[in-house]
Amino acid sequence: MADDPLTGFVRTVVGSGVPVLVLSPHLDDAVLSCGGLLGWAGRRAPVTVATLFTRAAPPPYTLSARQYLKQTGAEDAESLFAERRTEDRRVLERLDVHWRHVGLVDGLFRRLPRPRPGTERLSRLLPELAHVYPTYRLHLARGRVSRYDDETLRAVGATVDALLPGSTGGLVLAPLGVGGHADHVLVRTAAERCGRRVVYYSDFPYDQHAAPDPGFTGRHRLVAHSWERGLDRKAELIRGYRTQADALFPGGRVPRAPEVYLLPEDGPWATDPRRARAPGLGLHTAGGVS
Repeated sequence: MADDPLTGFVRTVVGSGVPVLVLSPHLDDAVLSCGGLLGWAGRRAPVTVATLFTRAAPPPYTLSARQYLKQTGAEDAESLFAERRTEDRRVLERLDVHWRHVGLVDGLFRRLPRPRPGTERLSRLLPELAHVYPTYRLHLARGRVSRYDDETLRAVGATVDALLPGSTGGLVLAPLGVGGHADHVLVRTAAERCGRRVVYYSDFPYDQHAAPDPGFTGRHRLVAHSWERGLDRKAELIRGYRTQADALFPGGRVPRAPEVYLLPEDGPWATDPRRARAPGLGLHTAGGVS
């Protein structure tokens, strides 16, 4: 039986030995959204997971950051992120993929490049004045990248160039930005501009209650395909992120959901014979024998 377009494309890329770079905004996003595919591809091709935002910053913290620390039971952000990096390394090593922790500061803790005029002293009492995203709900989760994040965006682009040398080589997997977290949208934007082949992954578990940006998917004529291989062990992998799992999945149950990947409907995917052509409509399922 012929492969569906997603499986055919993945087999073609993996079989040709093309390096695959998975851009993970945070220290769990790649496995949350792509754990099944990573487990399949990691045994067959050179796959690198580059996690971008892997550091916090010293206090004072914003109210949103303090609430996050309380939710995870951590006393301070720097020790929490050290633990998170260890969790991520252990999980990814089980998947036979390479990993990089890039070391950019997480959006919840990212400070302005320069203080706003007249706020230097007051920001010690009100840290929100010194942060790129002062609050989670009103700023970080609004689906917009701050104008103060231009340098961060350049750093993500430089990471892609460093890990995939050459102007067109390799395949990039990048978040679709479902849920509107600015870090996810920022990574998506860097991938969009990188000049390489890009497949976008739907951000799990946020895609269980939020929809993709129709403007972005429409502009790039993206078609969704689901991937169901490797899901049997995915819940176990996710629980390896002990500091995050309880907050993400209250009650401890990780829902079994197909992974969703979006490919352009046509364009270079259709004209290059080494690439699988994505169909025009619908959600297509990758199943069958691995």
